[in-house]
Amino acid sequence: MDFKELAALIEINSHTGNKAGVDETGQVIARWMQELGYRTDRHARETIGDHLHFSSPKCAGRKLLLLGHLDTVFPKGEFEHFREDEQWIYGPGVCDMKGGIYVALSALRAIHREKGAVHNIDMLLVSDEETGSDDSKFLTTTLAEQYDACLVFEAAGENNEVVTARKGVGTIYLELTGKAAHAGNQYQQGRNANLAAAHLLIALTALTDLDKGTTVNVGKIAGGIGANTISPNAQLAVEFRFTCAPERDRVLSSIDQMISYPAVEGVTITMTGGVQRDVMETSQPQQALLLEIESILGYPLPTEHRGGVSDANTITAAGVPTLDGFGPFGDGDHTHSERACKASFSQRIDQVTRILRHFCGR
Repeated sequence: MDFKELAALIEINSHTGNKAGVDETGQVIARWMQELGYRTDRHARETIGDHLHFSSPKCAGRKLLLLGHLDTVFPKGEFEHFREDEQWIYGPGVCDMKGGIYVALSALRAIHREKGAVHNIDMLLVSDEETGSDDSKFLTTTLAEQYDACLVFEAAGENNEVVTARKGVGTIYLELTGKAAHAGNQYQQGRNANLAAAHLLIALTALTDLDKGTTVNVGKIAGGIGANTISPNAQLAVEFRFTCAPERDRVLSSIDQMISYPAVEGVTITMTGGVQRDVMETSQPQQALLLEIESILGYPLPTEHRGGVSDANTITAAGVPTLDGFGPFGDGDHTHSERACKASFSQRIDQVTRILRHFCGR
């Protein structure tokens, strides 16, 4: 397989904060999609890359969405080059997820060659997935009602697994406000925000339930003025991950209680943030989609659950039966060692082509 087109795509820096680079990446893909008869709806943004929705002609039959993201994680000048050896290709986005987009594009090209046109299969590429899809998740949710099923092109598992479940994730920021006082002369007049933060850190961490797949991590804590001053303020940055809605609700309810009743009298706590992406759980419609795809392929697909999140969480929460992990197998994503297995591209392109042929409508 020739990777020249993918190499050119990878060597465009598309760090989420590099709007020009993300948009350039999108323009290249848009040209390829237009050659296949797609209409491009550009959702322009000022500070991040534009989101791109590619629409095919429609006919009778179910409508399928292919979902991916244009952005990568490394700033301009840090990690930008493509290389290959006998087994692997290397570079930013080779598996997460320019490689996945290229799998989808290659399958669409195959369908176009066979049928002369593609029907009922659209693609949405967002520009901010790597930073949480805070902007694009509203667009994804709005468009979701147009589709009967969705395939997401994050990297495959080591054994060609597709992803049927992902943890949900929330990020919250807690601001504690106490009262400053001289630590020697007026100790009792102070209201120690640092002490309240310490109690809060322990209580938050105790919400972790590894047996249920729930983790709560206070990733950053700060506060105070100096050793001789009772701290008037403190801040905590907290991430929590969960595998089911009841655990999400348990954590959120517990945090609300902690905020309402601080461990140190006279300290107040305010919270910003919340659930960033809801949990992607297996469902009967999703399993029906998996069985249908296995029938198309003629063999079972291995599946896995992942702790990391993707836009599959968002589209699943919108009620669309979704399967993730249809990109190539790769590893080292978000590091300078990111790579993708050459052989997995051919395997995934063949599988996705057969699936798209089934959904194409003509």
